[in-house]
Amino acid sequence: MFGKSKRDKIKPMKADALISEIGGVNEKFVRHLLTLNIRTIRDLFFHFPFRYDDFSRVVPAAELKIGEVATVSGVVKRVRSTRSWKRKMAVTEAVVADDSGGVRAVWFNQPFVGKVLKPGQRINLSGKLTLGKNGAYFSAPAYEIVGGNGRAKHTAGLVSVYPETRGLTSRGIRYLINLFLNRTEKLPDTIPEHIRKNAGLPEINDALRKIHFPESPGEAEEAKKRFAFEDLFLMQLASLSEKLKLSQCRAYPIEINAADFKTRLDSLPFELTASQKKSLAEILNDVARGRPMNRLLEGDVGSGKTVVAALAALAAADNGFQTAFMAPTEILARQHFKTLTKMFPHFEGGIGLLTGSEARICYGHDLESASTKAVVKKEAKNGHLKITIGTHSLIAKGKKSTGLELNKPALVVVDEQHRFGVNQRQTLASGKKTVPHFLSMSATPIPRTLALAVFGDLDLSIIDELPKGRKKILTKVVAPENRNKAYDFIREQIKKGRQAFVICPRIEQTTDDQRPTAGNIGKFPAAGRRTPANLEIKSVKEEYEKLSKKVFPDLKIAMLHGKMKAKEKEEIMKKFAGGKIDVLVSTSVVEVGVDVPNATIMMIESADRFGLASLHQFRGRVGRGEHQSFCLLFTDSVFETTRKRLEAVSAAKNGFELAERDLEIRGPGELLGKEQSGLPDLMMRALKNAALIKEARREAEKIIAKDSSLKQYPLLQNRLLKFKEKIHLE
Repeated sequence: MFGKSKRDKIKPMKADALISEIGGVNEKFVRHLLTLNIRTIRDLFFHFPFRYDDFSRVVPAAELKIGEVATVSGVVKRVRSTRSWKRKMAVTEAVVADDSGGVRAVWFNQPFVGKVLKPGQRINLSGKLTLGKNGAYFSAPAYEIVGGNGRAKHTAGLVSVYPETRGLTSRGIRYLINLFLNRTEKLPDTIPEHIRKNAGLPEINDALRKIHFPESPGEAEEAKKRFAFEDLFLMQLASLSEKLKLSQCRAYPIEINAADFKTRLDSLPFELTASQKKSLAEILNDVARGRPMNRLLEGDVGSGKTVVAALAALAAADNGFQTAFMAPTEILARQHFKTLTKMFPHFEGGIGLLTGSEARICYGHDLESASTKAVVKKEAKNGHLKITIGTHSLIAKGKKSTGLELNKPALVVVDEQHRFGVNQRQTLASGKKTVPHFLSMSATPIPRTLALAVFGDLDLSIIDELPKGRKKILTKVVAPENRNKAYDFIREQIKKGRQAFVICPRIEQTTDDQRPTAGNIGKFPAAGRRTPANLEIKSVKEEYEKLSKKVFPDLKIAMLHGKMKAKEKEEIMKKFAGGKIDVLVSTSVVEVGVDVPNATIMMIESADRFGLASLHQFRGRVGRGEHQSFCLLFTDSVFETTRKRLEAVSAAKNGFELAERDLEIRGPGELLGKEQSGLPDLMMRALKNAALIKEARREAEKIIAKDSSLKQYPLLQNRLLKFKEKIHLE
């Protein structure tokens, strides 16, 4: 890894030094580190272990027991390297002995071990003792040459196991971290000393050593708590500073004429539910003030969030103001446009649709017409268009931006994007002194405690009931032996005029989609560890081929996935919505924003591969019309825990109940989405720790009250700015 001539010449380094520029580091390892997004020494230090192998039990060779994990410290007596039958596999065998006796160790396909180990060396072996036809032996144990006073790094203690990449193992990562920890200048601590002491947390450099090379489980937990606290603390500072920043901004007050608004509500083709009315009242109360609203509206799929947001947008229009209505996909943006124009046919304030592939305008009384992007932008900029609907590109920077500017932007409604800072709002305001009110809608129910921890700057409104008359969707877990019966049932429903969704986790088959199933369980170890022989996770392309050619050759089948072009996806959705397609095979692209009332069957392949919250959202895509709807959860998993998880979907009363269960089983990453949120792994895991969250919130409140701009804490101020960028708040 390091050239011998340069290894001992490395001088104390800066933590932000690029590893690629450090003399002696092999270019191959630099490439592998880049695969893990590790560029600097600091990146390497903050590449934390995800678990520890406990090799702390050091025993004499004679006391080793079959199946137990332990460490033996002894002297290498013999090393031999051979080739297995037909020379297909390199086998290295060593005998290590201490005063009590000896033990064999065997490594397969690791010929380098035979070159490293020499007779007479004192080494540690750590692993599990296995019984073979030639007696007991360590199978591929961790090994380490020991001597002097240096502490073992790979054996005889808690050994860190890291996220790895091909060509770079945890052993190599441990080696580099240990080397740089001893040769890098100490890092300044972001957390002020008085806060560390109040929370009982170690100093950063001490914590780094403890998290990578803990002497005990207690040390590892202490270090993890310290870094988790730092992230929670930064999150709370970000939320509180954003809230404070917004409180100092001005917004257009949206006043409500009670009589006129009641007339509008009475004109709806349905009555709002109690929780819709409550949420609407909270929103209208917020926007009536002169400071910007910052609110999250949560509710199950089909609970009526869009109509609540639309009523707020119409209230803004009544006051002469404008609303930007943003969705994550063009499909959903088009759906919102269709919903608003259909639900409020007499609204003459103008509703526009502006996406990468389409531009439309509707001025009420069915006066909808195709338009051009330039016309929609012009009508929005001069204030004639009161509601403009599009994707997040309405305010994006760069090539994907549609460049929307509003004359009097008073409200921004965004689907499934909870972070929307002051700077983003000012993009729409075009330099005006006001910033728009903000309403985030989420069909992913997030438990209240989690929402307050991560989105503490947002006020929360919850719609926890479905519209009256909505039939319960009948949900069933389908075992492999009942697959054909399920196909017969689907065919029967389609012959009655209904339509079906089929959801798969993948677009196409991948080589790592391997798991034990009813058909191959005998090829797997008892714990269900993955091996090459298995049945792959269902993919859209394969499922489409199977259903269209073998199962339903007489039906109209189509497929939909994220790699298709926008126009192609749009055309397929139009055909499906128009009843020209019987079965739509899709990835999770339909999780949000597809409303086809005639679709009554949601069939989910490899359902065990989805979180409970996602399964609930898929299920919510059916049951939109007058007919009874069904959700069929297919799984080949033989594990009882999987079946219980899936049965929880049919038993849960609502999405919030399932979200709480998902939080217990899979953690916050399933609900928030690590990619989207930008939250670090340690913080994700810490979001289950209510006490630590409260402690971080309390310390953040104290420091903001004392020094809201953090001028007295420049290190913390700079760290907070970077953290906000990471979580998409700036």
